[in-house]
Amino acid sequence: MSITEPLSQTLPNRVIPVLGILALALVWLLDLGTIQPNRIVPGAGHGLLAAVGWTGAGLVAGVLAAAILVSILPLRQRYGLLLGLIGLSLAMMPLLLDVFATRHLPEDSPYARSSIGAGFWCLLFLLSLMLIEILGRLRASRWLQLLLLVMMGGSWVVLLQSDGLESLSLVREFNARSDKFQQALWTHLALALGAVTISAGLAFALALKMIRSPTWQRPLLGAVSFLQTIPSLAVFGLLIAPLSALSSAFPMLQSLGIRGIGWAPALLALIAYSLLPMVRNTFVAITDVPENLADAARGMGMNERQVFFQLKLPLALPVIIEGVRITTIQAIGLTAVAALIGAGGFGSFIFQGLGQAAMDLVLLGALPTIALALLADALLTMLAASLRPTPATA
Repeated sequence: MSITEPLSQTLPNRVIPVLGILALALVWLLDLGTIQPNRIVPGAGHGLLAAVGWTGAGLVAGVLAAAILVSILPLRQRYGLLLGLIGLSLAMMPLLLDVFATRHLPEDSPYARSSIGAGFWCLLFLLSLMLIEILGRLRASRWLQLLLLVMMGGSWVVLLQSDGLESLSLVREFNARSDKFQQALWTHLALALGAVTISAGLAFALALKMIRSPTWQRPLLGAVSFLQTIPSLAVFGLLIAPLSALSSAFPMLQSLGIRGIGWAPALLALIAYSLLPMVRNTFVAITDVPENLADAARGMGMNERQVFFQLKLPLALPVIIEGVRITTIQAIGLTAVAALIGAGGFGSFIFQGLGQAAMDLVLLGALPTIALALLADALLTMLAASLRPTPATA
């Protein structure tokens, strides 16, 4: 988990100054937050200076100016300094919302709430891009990246639970639906991970069939490719009629929760969408193992079963895991769309918020979905990296 910084990295960085100047401009031009009299009435926007005063605005400008200055100076430990500066800034950003709410929220209005403005989101996004650039320059390990993600996520959770941010509209939406949020989390995970697990088993079986019977390669790949081309909403809609007919013909299915709407069509659609990357990566990973390695294993006395499970499968696992990574991220996103047919999950908050024109309710569903996708990407990327064979050193 060490960080190395070559001498060549003392050259000026061109990305961070551009991102810093853009962040500085947008956070000054756009509203940092909004004060709403209640949940329905549109609020009044406040820019950075009006929101947090000269002290807060100077601190934000100072951090961005320091990042720009450090990125162009010929310092040996430049990216280490930038990592600490930007990482700490991202972790402490909820304090801006705390100061904003404390300064502007009227005390005699119990229904008033504060909302996050476009300037805050732009600052958060551009600081995140700067952090990605820094980690790339440092060639930081995946474990360090995961540790930073956990630390910053933990700081946000702690700060958002403070008394000063109880008026934040997003926090109020969560507090009003904490039980439903927990239920949506488990439903979302069950649908996404269940679909990935089932499709991984099916993909492995189909890939083995294509390897053993080459005549099946074209029809099987064509079938899973065809399923991928159908729009997700169309797949959900096409499954309603046959599942409704089956549940009517067999009442036992209804007792299991298998109906035209709900988790059953959502799970089947997610499995169908997950097959193509799984099948393709599994097939390519196994067939790309050099045949001379297999011949050497056979020369050592291994039978075909041992060659497959002790040689080909371990070498193919990193590429197979890459397919699982792509599929998992895709399934997490599509599970949100499945809320349209009553499958539940975080998508229920998104579509409910769109129907009520409540953007903070939309964010209550969208932000956890994004967080789950990022976490799955980080974990599976590290898993694939750990499974890659390392060359032996003399």
